[in-house]
This record gives sequence, structure tokens and C-alpha cells, in this order.
Amino acid sequence: MADHPIGVHVGAGLTDDGELDWGGPLARAAEIDADGVQVFLADPQGWKAPRPRPDAAQLQASGVAVFVHAPYVLNVATTNNRIRIPSRTLLGKHAQAAADVGARGLVVHGGHVLAEDDPAVGVDNWRKTFARQAEQGGFPVPVLIENTAGGGNAMARDFDALGRLWDAVGEFGAGFVLDTCHAWAAGWDLSTVVDAVRAVTGRIDLVHLNNSRDPAGSSRDRHAPLGAGEIPADVLIDVARYAGCPIVLETPGDAAGHAEEIAVIRAALTG
Repeated sequence: MADHPIGVHVGAGLTDDGELDWGGPLARAAEIDADGVQVFLADPQGWKAPRPRPDAAQLQASGVAVFVHAPYVLNVATTNNRIRIPSRTLLGKHAQAAADVGARGLVVHGGHVLAEDDPAVGVDNWRKTFARQAEQGGFPVPVLIENTAGGGNAMARDFDALGRLWDAVGEFGAGFVLDTCHAWAAGWDLSTVVDAVRAVTGRIDLVHLNNSRDPAGSSRDRHAPLGAGEIPADVLIDVARYAGCPIVLETPGDAAGHAEEIAVIRAALTG
């Protein structure tokens, strides 16, 4: 396995009966010469608990770096009990399911509170999530919190908010995912973003290397292919190089396009 694997998010569609279509992440990785994949373990827009994967043993033994992305609906920061409590429960179930496939980490968005809420409450809800899990021995895989593109009361949208969040969860070993499209949308300076993030979190565990269809500071989360968006491709490559950690592409495109993007990144990082 590469020290800093380069992979792609393998989308999970739904079958006609509403079940997750597992697809073939290892076959896709081989097809595009990737040494990493990111997968969903359940419907990303739903609340169903993950089911055992039929390819779990193969994923564990493959040598391919596996990351799991939690459903988008999870929001452990919110003051809405009907969302926060099931979010905590489902986060724990996805962490265990991620461990069962040998994943390096579980990616989850930072979430947000309502407009009328004090963001400090959301930060404390994140702290409670980790603290309660710590009482049970901790999460079985690293939980990697991802920065988000918009939202005034988001937990991981700007550096001040990120600092408050990390003051609360850093002691529990929370990891960080840097999404370049989200950072661009939030107005972060990508030429200095790696140092800026590390100054707050002390770490970057994974980079979602995505271009953007929109201008800097737009607060819009619309990914673009690596060389066909508003972010200069050389800036993205510099982020990947300097971060020195696994990379996952969440860019639109087919297998041939992803294979080309991976080849470009690998050549730049090893050349």
C-alpha cells in the first residue's frame, strides 16, 4: 500500500427495491489504478443502519486504503433532539461498520446549529458525542471531521469555528478532512490552507481533492473535475503535495477521467 494513497469516491446507488447497490470498489480501484477508495455503507441520504458488506473480507485484505463516508443527514451538533440523538447512534454504527471493512477512518461533516442557536451549543454537542463514546472505549476507527462550504452556524466552515470545535474534540483524537472545494467556497486561501488548518487542528488526515464550479467565497458546494474548475489545477496539486496524506477525489467524471486525474496527481507527487 502506498504511504499516501490516491483514491476516488465510489458512488453507491440504490436498487429498485431501495437497497444499497454495493457495486465493486476494488474492481473500480483496479480499473483506474487507484490505491484508495471511499465508500458509503448505507444510503447517504437516509437513516438506515449499515448492513454487513459481502466484500468486507476482500476490502480488509486488499491493501487498498479504504475510507468510509457517513451519511449526509447526520448532524450531531444540532439542538434538534430528533436529529442529534439518532445522529449519535448512527455515527457509532457506521464507525463499527467501517472497522469491519478495515477502513482507515470515518468521514463526517461538521454539521450546524439553527440560526437562532448559539454555535457554542453545537460545539458542546460534538464534545458530548466523543466523551460518551470514550466511556465505551472510543470509536473503533478515527472519526474524521470535514470542513463545510457554507452556513453561518456551521461547526467547520471558518477557522474561528474550527478552532472552537477543536478545543472541544481535539483531546479525543478527532481527525480532520480538508475538502478543497469546500475550503474554496468558504473563502479560504488555498495557497496557505495546509499550514492554516494544522495551526488549528494539528493534523490533516485526508484531502478531498476537488475543484469547484463556482468562484471563491461562493458558499456553494459544486464539485468540478480536477483541471476544469475555478481553482487552478497547480494550486490543488500543491495542496496535495504539502498535505502529505491520503487523497480521495470526489470529482465528477467517468473511469477514464478519474484514471487520468490519478495519473496526473501521482506523477506530480512522485516526480
